[in-house]
Amino acid sequence: MDVSTAQSVAITQSVAIVGSTGSIGQNTLDVIARNPDRYRVRMLCANKSVNTILEQCKKFEPVFAVMQNAQAADQLRQLVLNSNLDTEVLHGDESLCECVSAPQVDIVVAAVVGAAGLVSTLAAANSGKRVVLANKEALVMSGSMLMQCAAKSGALIMPTDSEHNAIFQCMADHSLNKKEAGIEKILLTGSGGPLRNCSIDELRVVTPQQALKHPNWSMGPKISIDSATLMNKGLEVIEACTLFSLELDDIDVLIHPQSVIHSMVQYRDGSVLAQLGRPDMRTPIAHAMAWPERIHSGVEPLDFTEIAGLNFEQPDIQRFPCLRLAYEAQRAGGTAPTVLNAANEIAVEAFLNGAVSFLQLAQLVEDTLSYAKISPADDLPTIIEADRDARILAEDKLNQLRV
Repeated sequence: MDVSTAQSVAITQSVAIVGSTGSIGQNTLDVIARNPDRYRVRMLCANKSVNTILEQCKKFEPVFAVMQNAQAADQLRQLVLNSNLDTEVLHGDESLCECVSAPQVDIVVAAVVGAAGLVSTLAAANSGKRVVLANKEALVMSGSMLMQCAAKSGALIMPTDSEHNAIFQCMADHSLNKKEAGIEKILLTGSGGPLRNCSIDELRVVTPQQALKHPNWSMGPKISIDSATLMNKGLEVIEACTLFSLELDDIDVLIHPQSVIHSMVQYRDGSVLAQLGRPDMRTPIAHAMAWPERIHSGVEPLDFTEIAGLNFEQPDIQRFPCLRLAYEAQRAGGTAPTVLNAANEIAVEAFLNGAVSFLQLAQLVEDTLSYAKISPADDLPTIIEADRDARILAEDKLNQLRV
């Protein structure tokens, strides 16, 4: 990761938040509200959450609000007018990309869940922004392209997933590659989700409500289900390979139920550096926005007298095969991670709607990967086509499961 362009913040910075009404977006706005002298909001973007983004516009007074849904944009435009706000309401990807690429924007927070955030994230990287990256799917689908865009434009890609942000913090010298830095292993931790101790028979009858009850983190439904299947950890392995120029053999996944250690870096001299903190996304968001400085995030420090113990175990890929599928997709390369991500998005939506069982989530992803055409992921049209075709194939496999 090239961090040579990072500079100490001396002036108020302008922030665009893509996905402002979701969990990451709302946490970002909380951090901004605690640091009003450092940041101002220039743009907010959402899909359909009109009432939520209206309240955000009233509080933060952005120059632009972009709605992905046309009807939602019309509704928000009228409400903004009725509220006598100066915010201009726009619609669609073209307007969004223009906003994140504008020279007035310093920081782009990529907080949209899923493939929907790919185009705007690439636009931000191409225009040399500090990209606070919470959209792991953009890296899974087009990781090498995104990093190449950043290297060419001078953009700074700051990892905001708690695990990747922890890895970044534990790297002693970001300008060195893994071998020069003496890094032996990345230890990527995960809580194991709410179903960690369930047997196969218990997993057969898991409901969406059970899978959504994450024991430690407050997240949106898609990420919560991914955490329950361990697909989230698989996507994070792919993300780590891209962000830090690692091979799969450089990464070990550890289940850590307490979610106190967010990840670790093991060095050849026997040292292991760990980043610890409460399970609160405001910590990595604040770090990614302000690095190399530190700002107030609103998160209380750990009280070590309250920690009864720290436990670690190997992930069980027999009960949670999505982690294995992510490794296989990364090894296959090309558009395989794009197919994995697309099929998983279809599977998660189907599970939340009651169309498939919990165990069929992984089956649907595996079936899609088995039949999909894998091509070199050399350009954006190829990636978008692979995403579209994988979704069509996954829907077909889903209909076969329903029979």
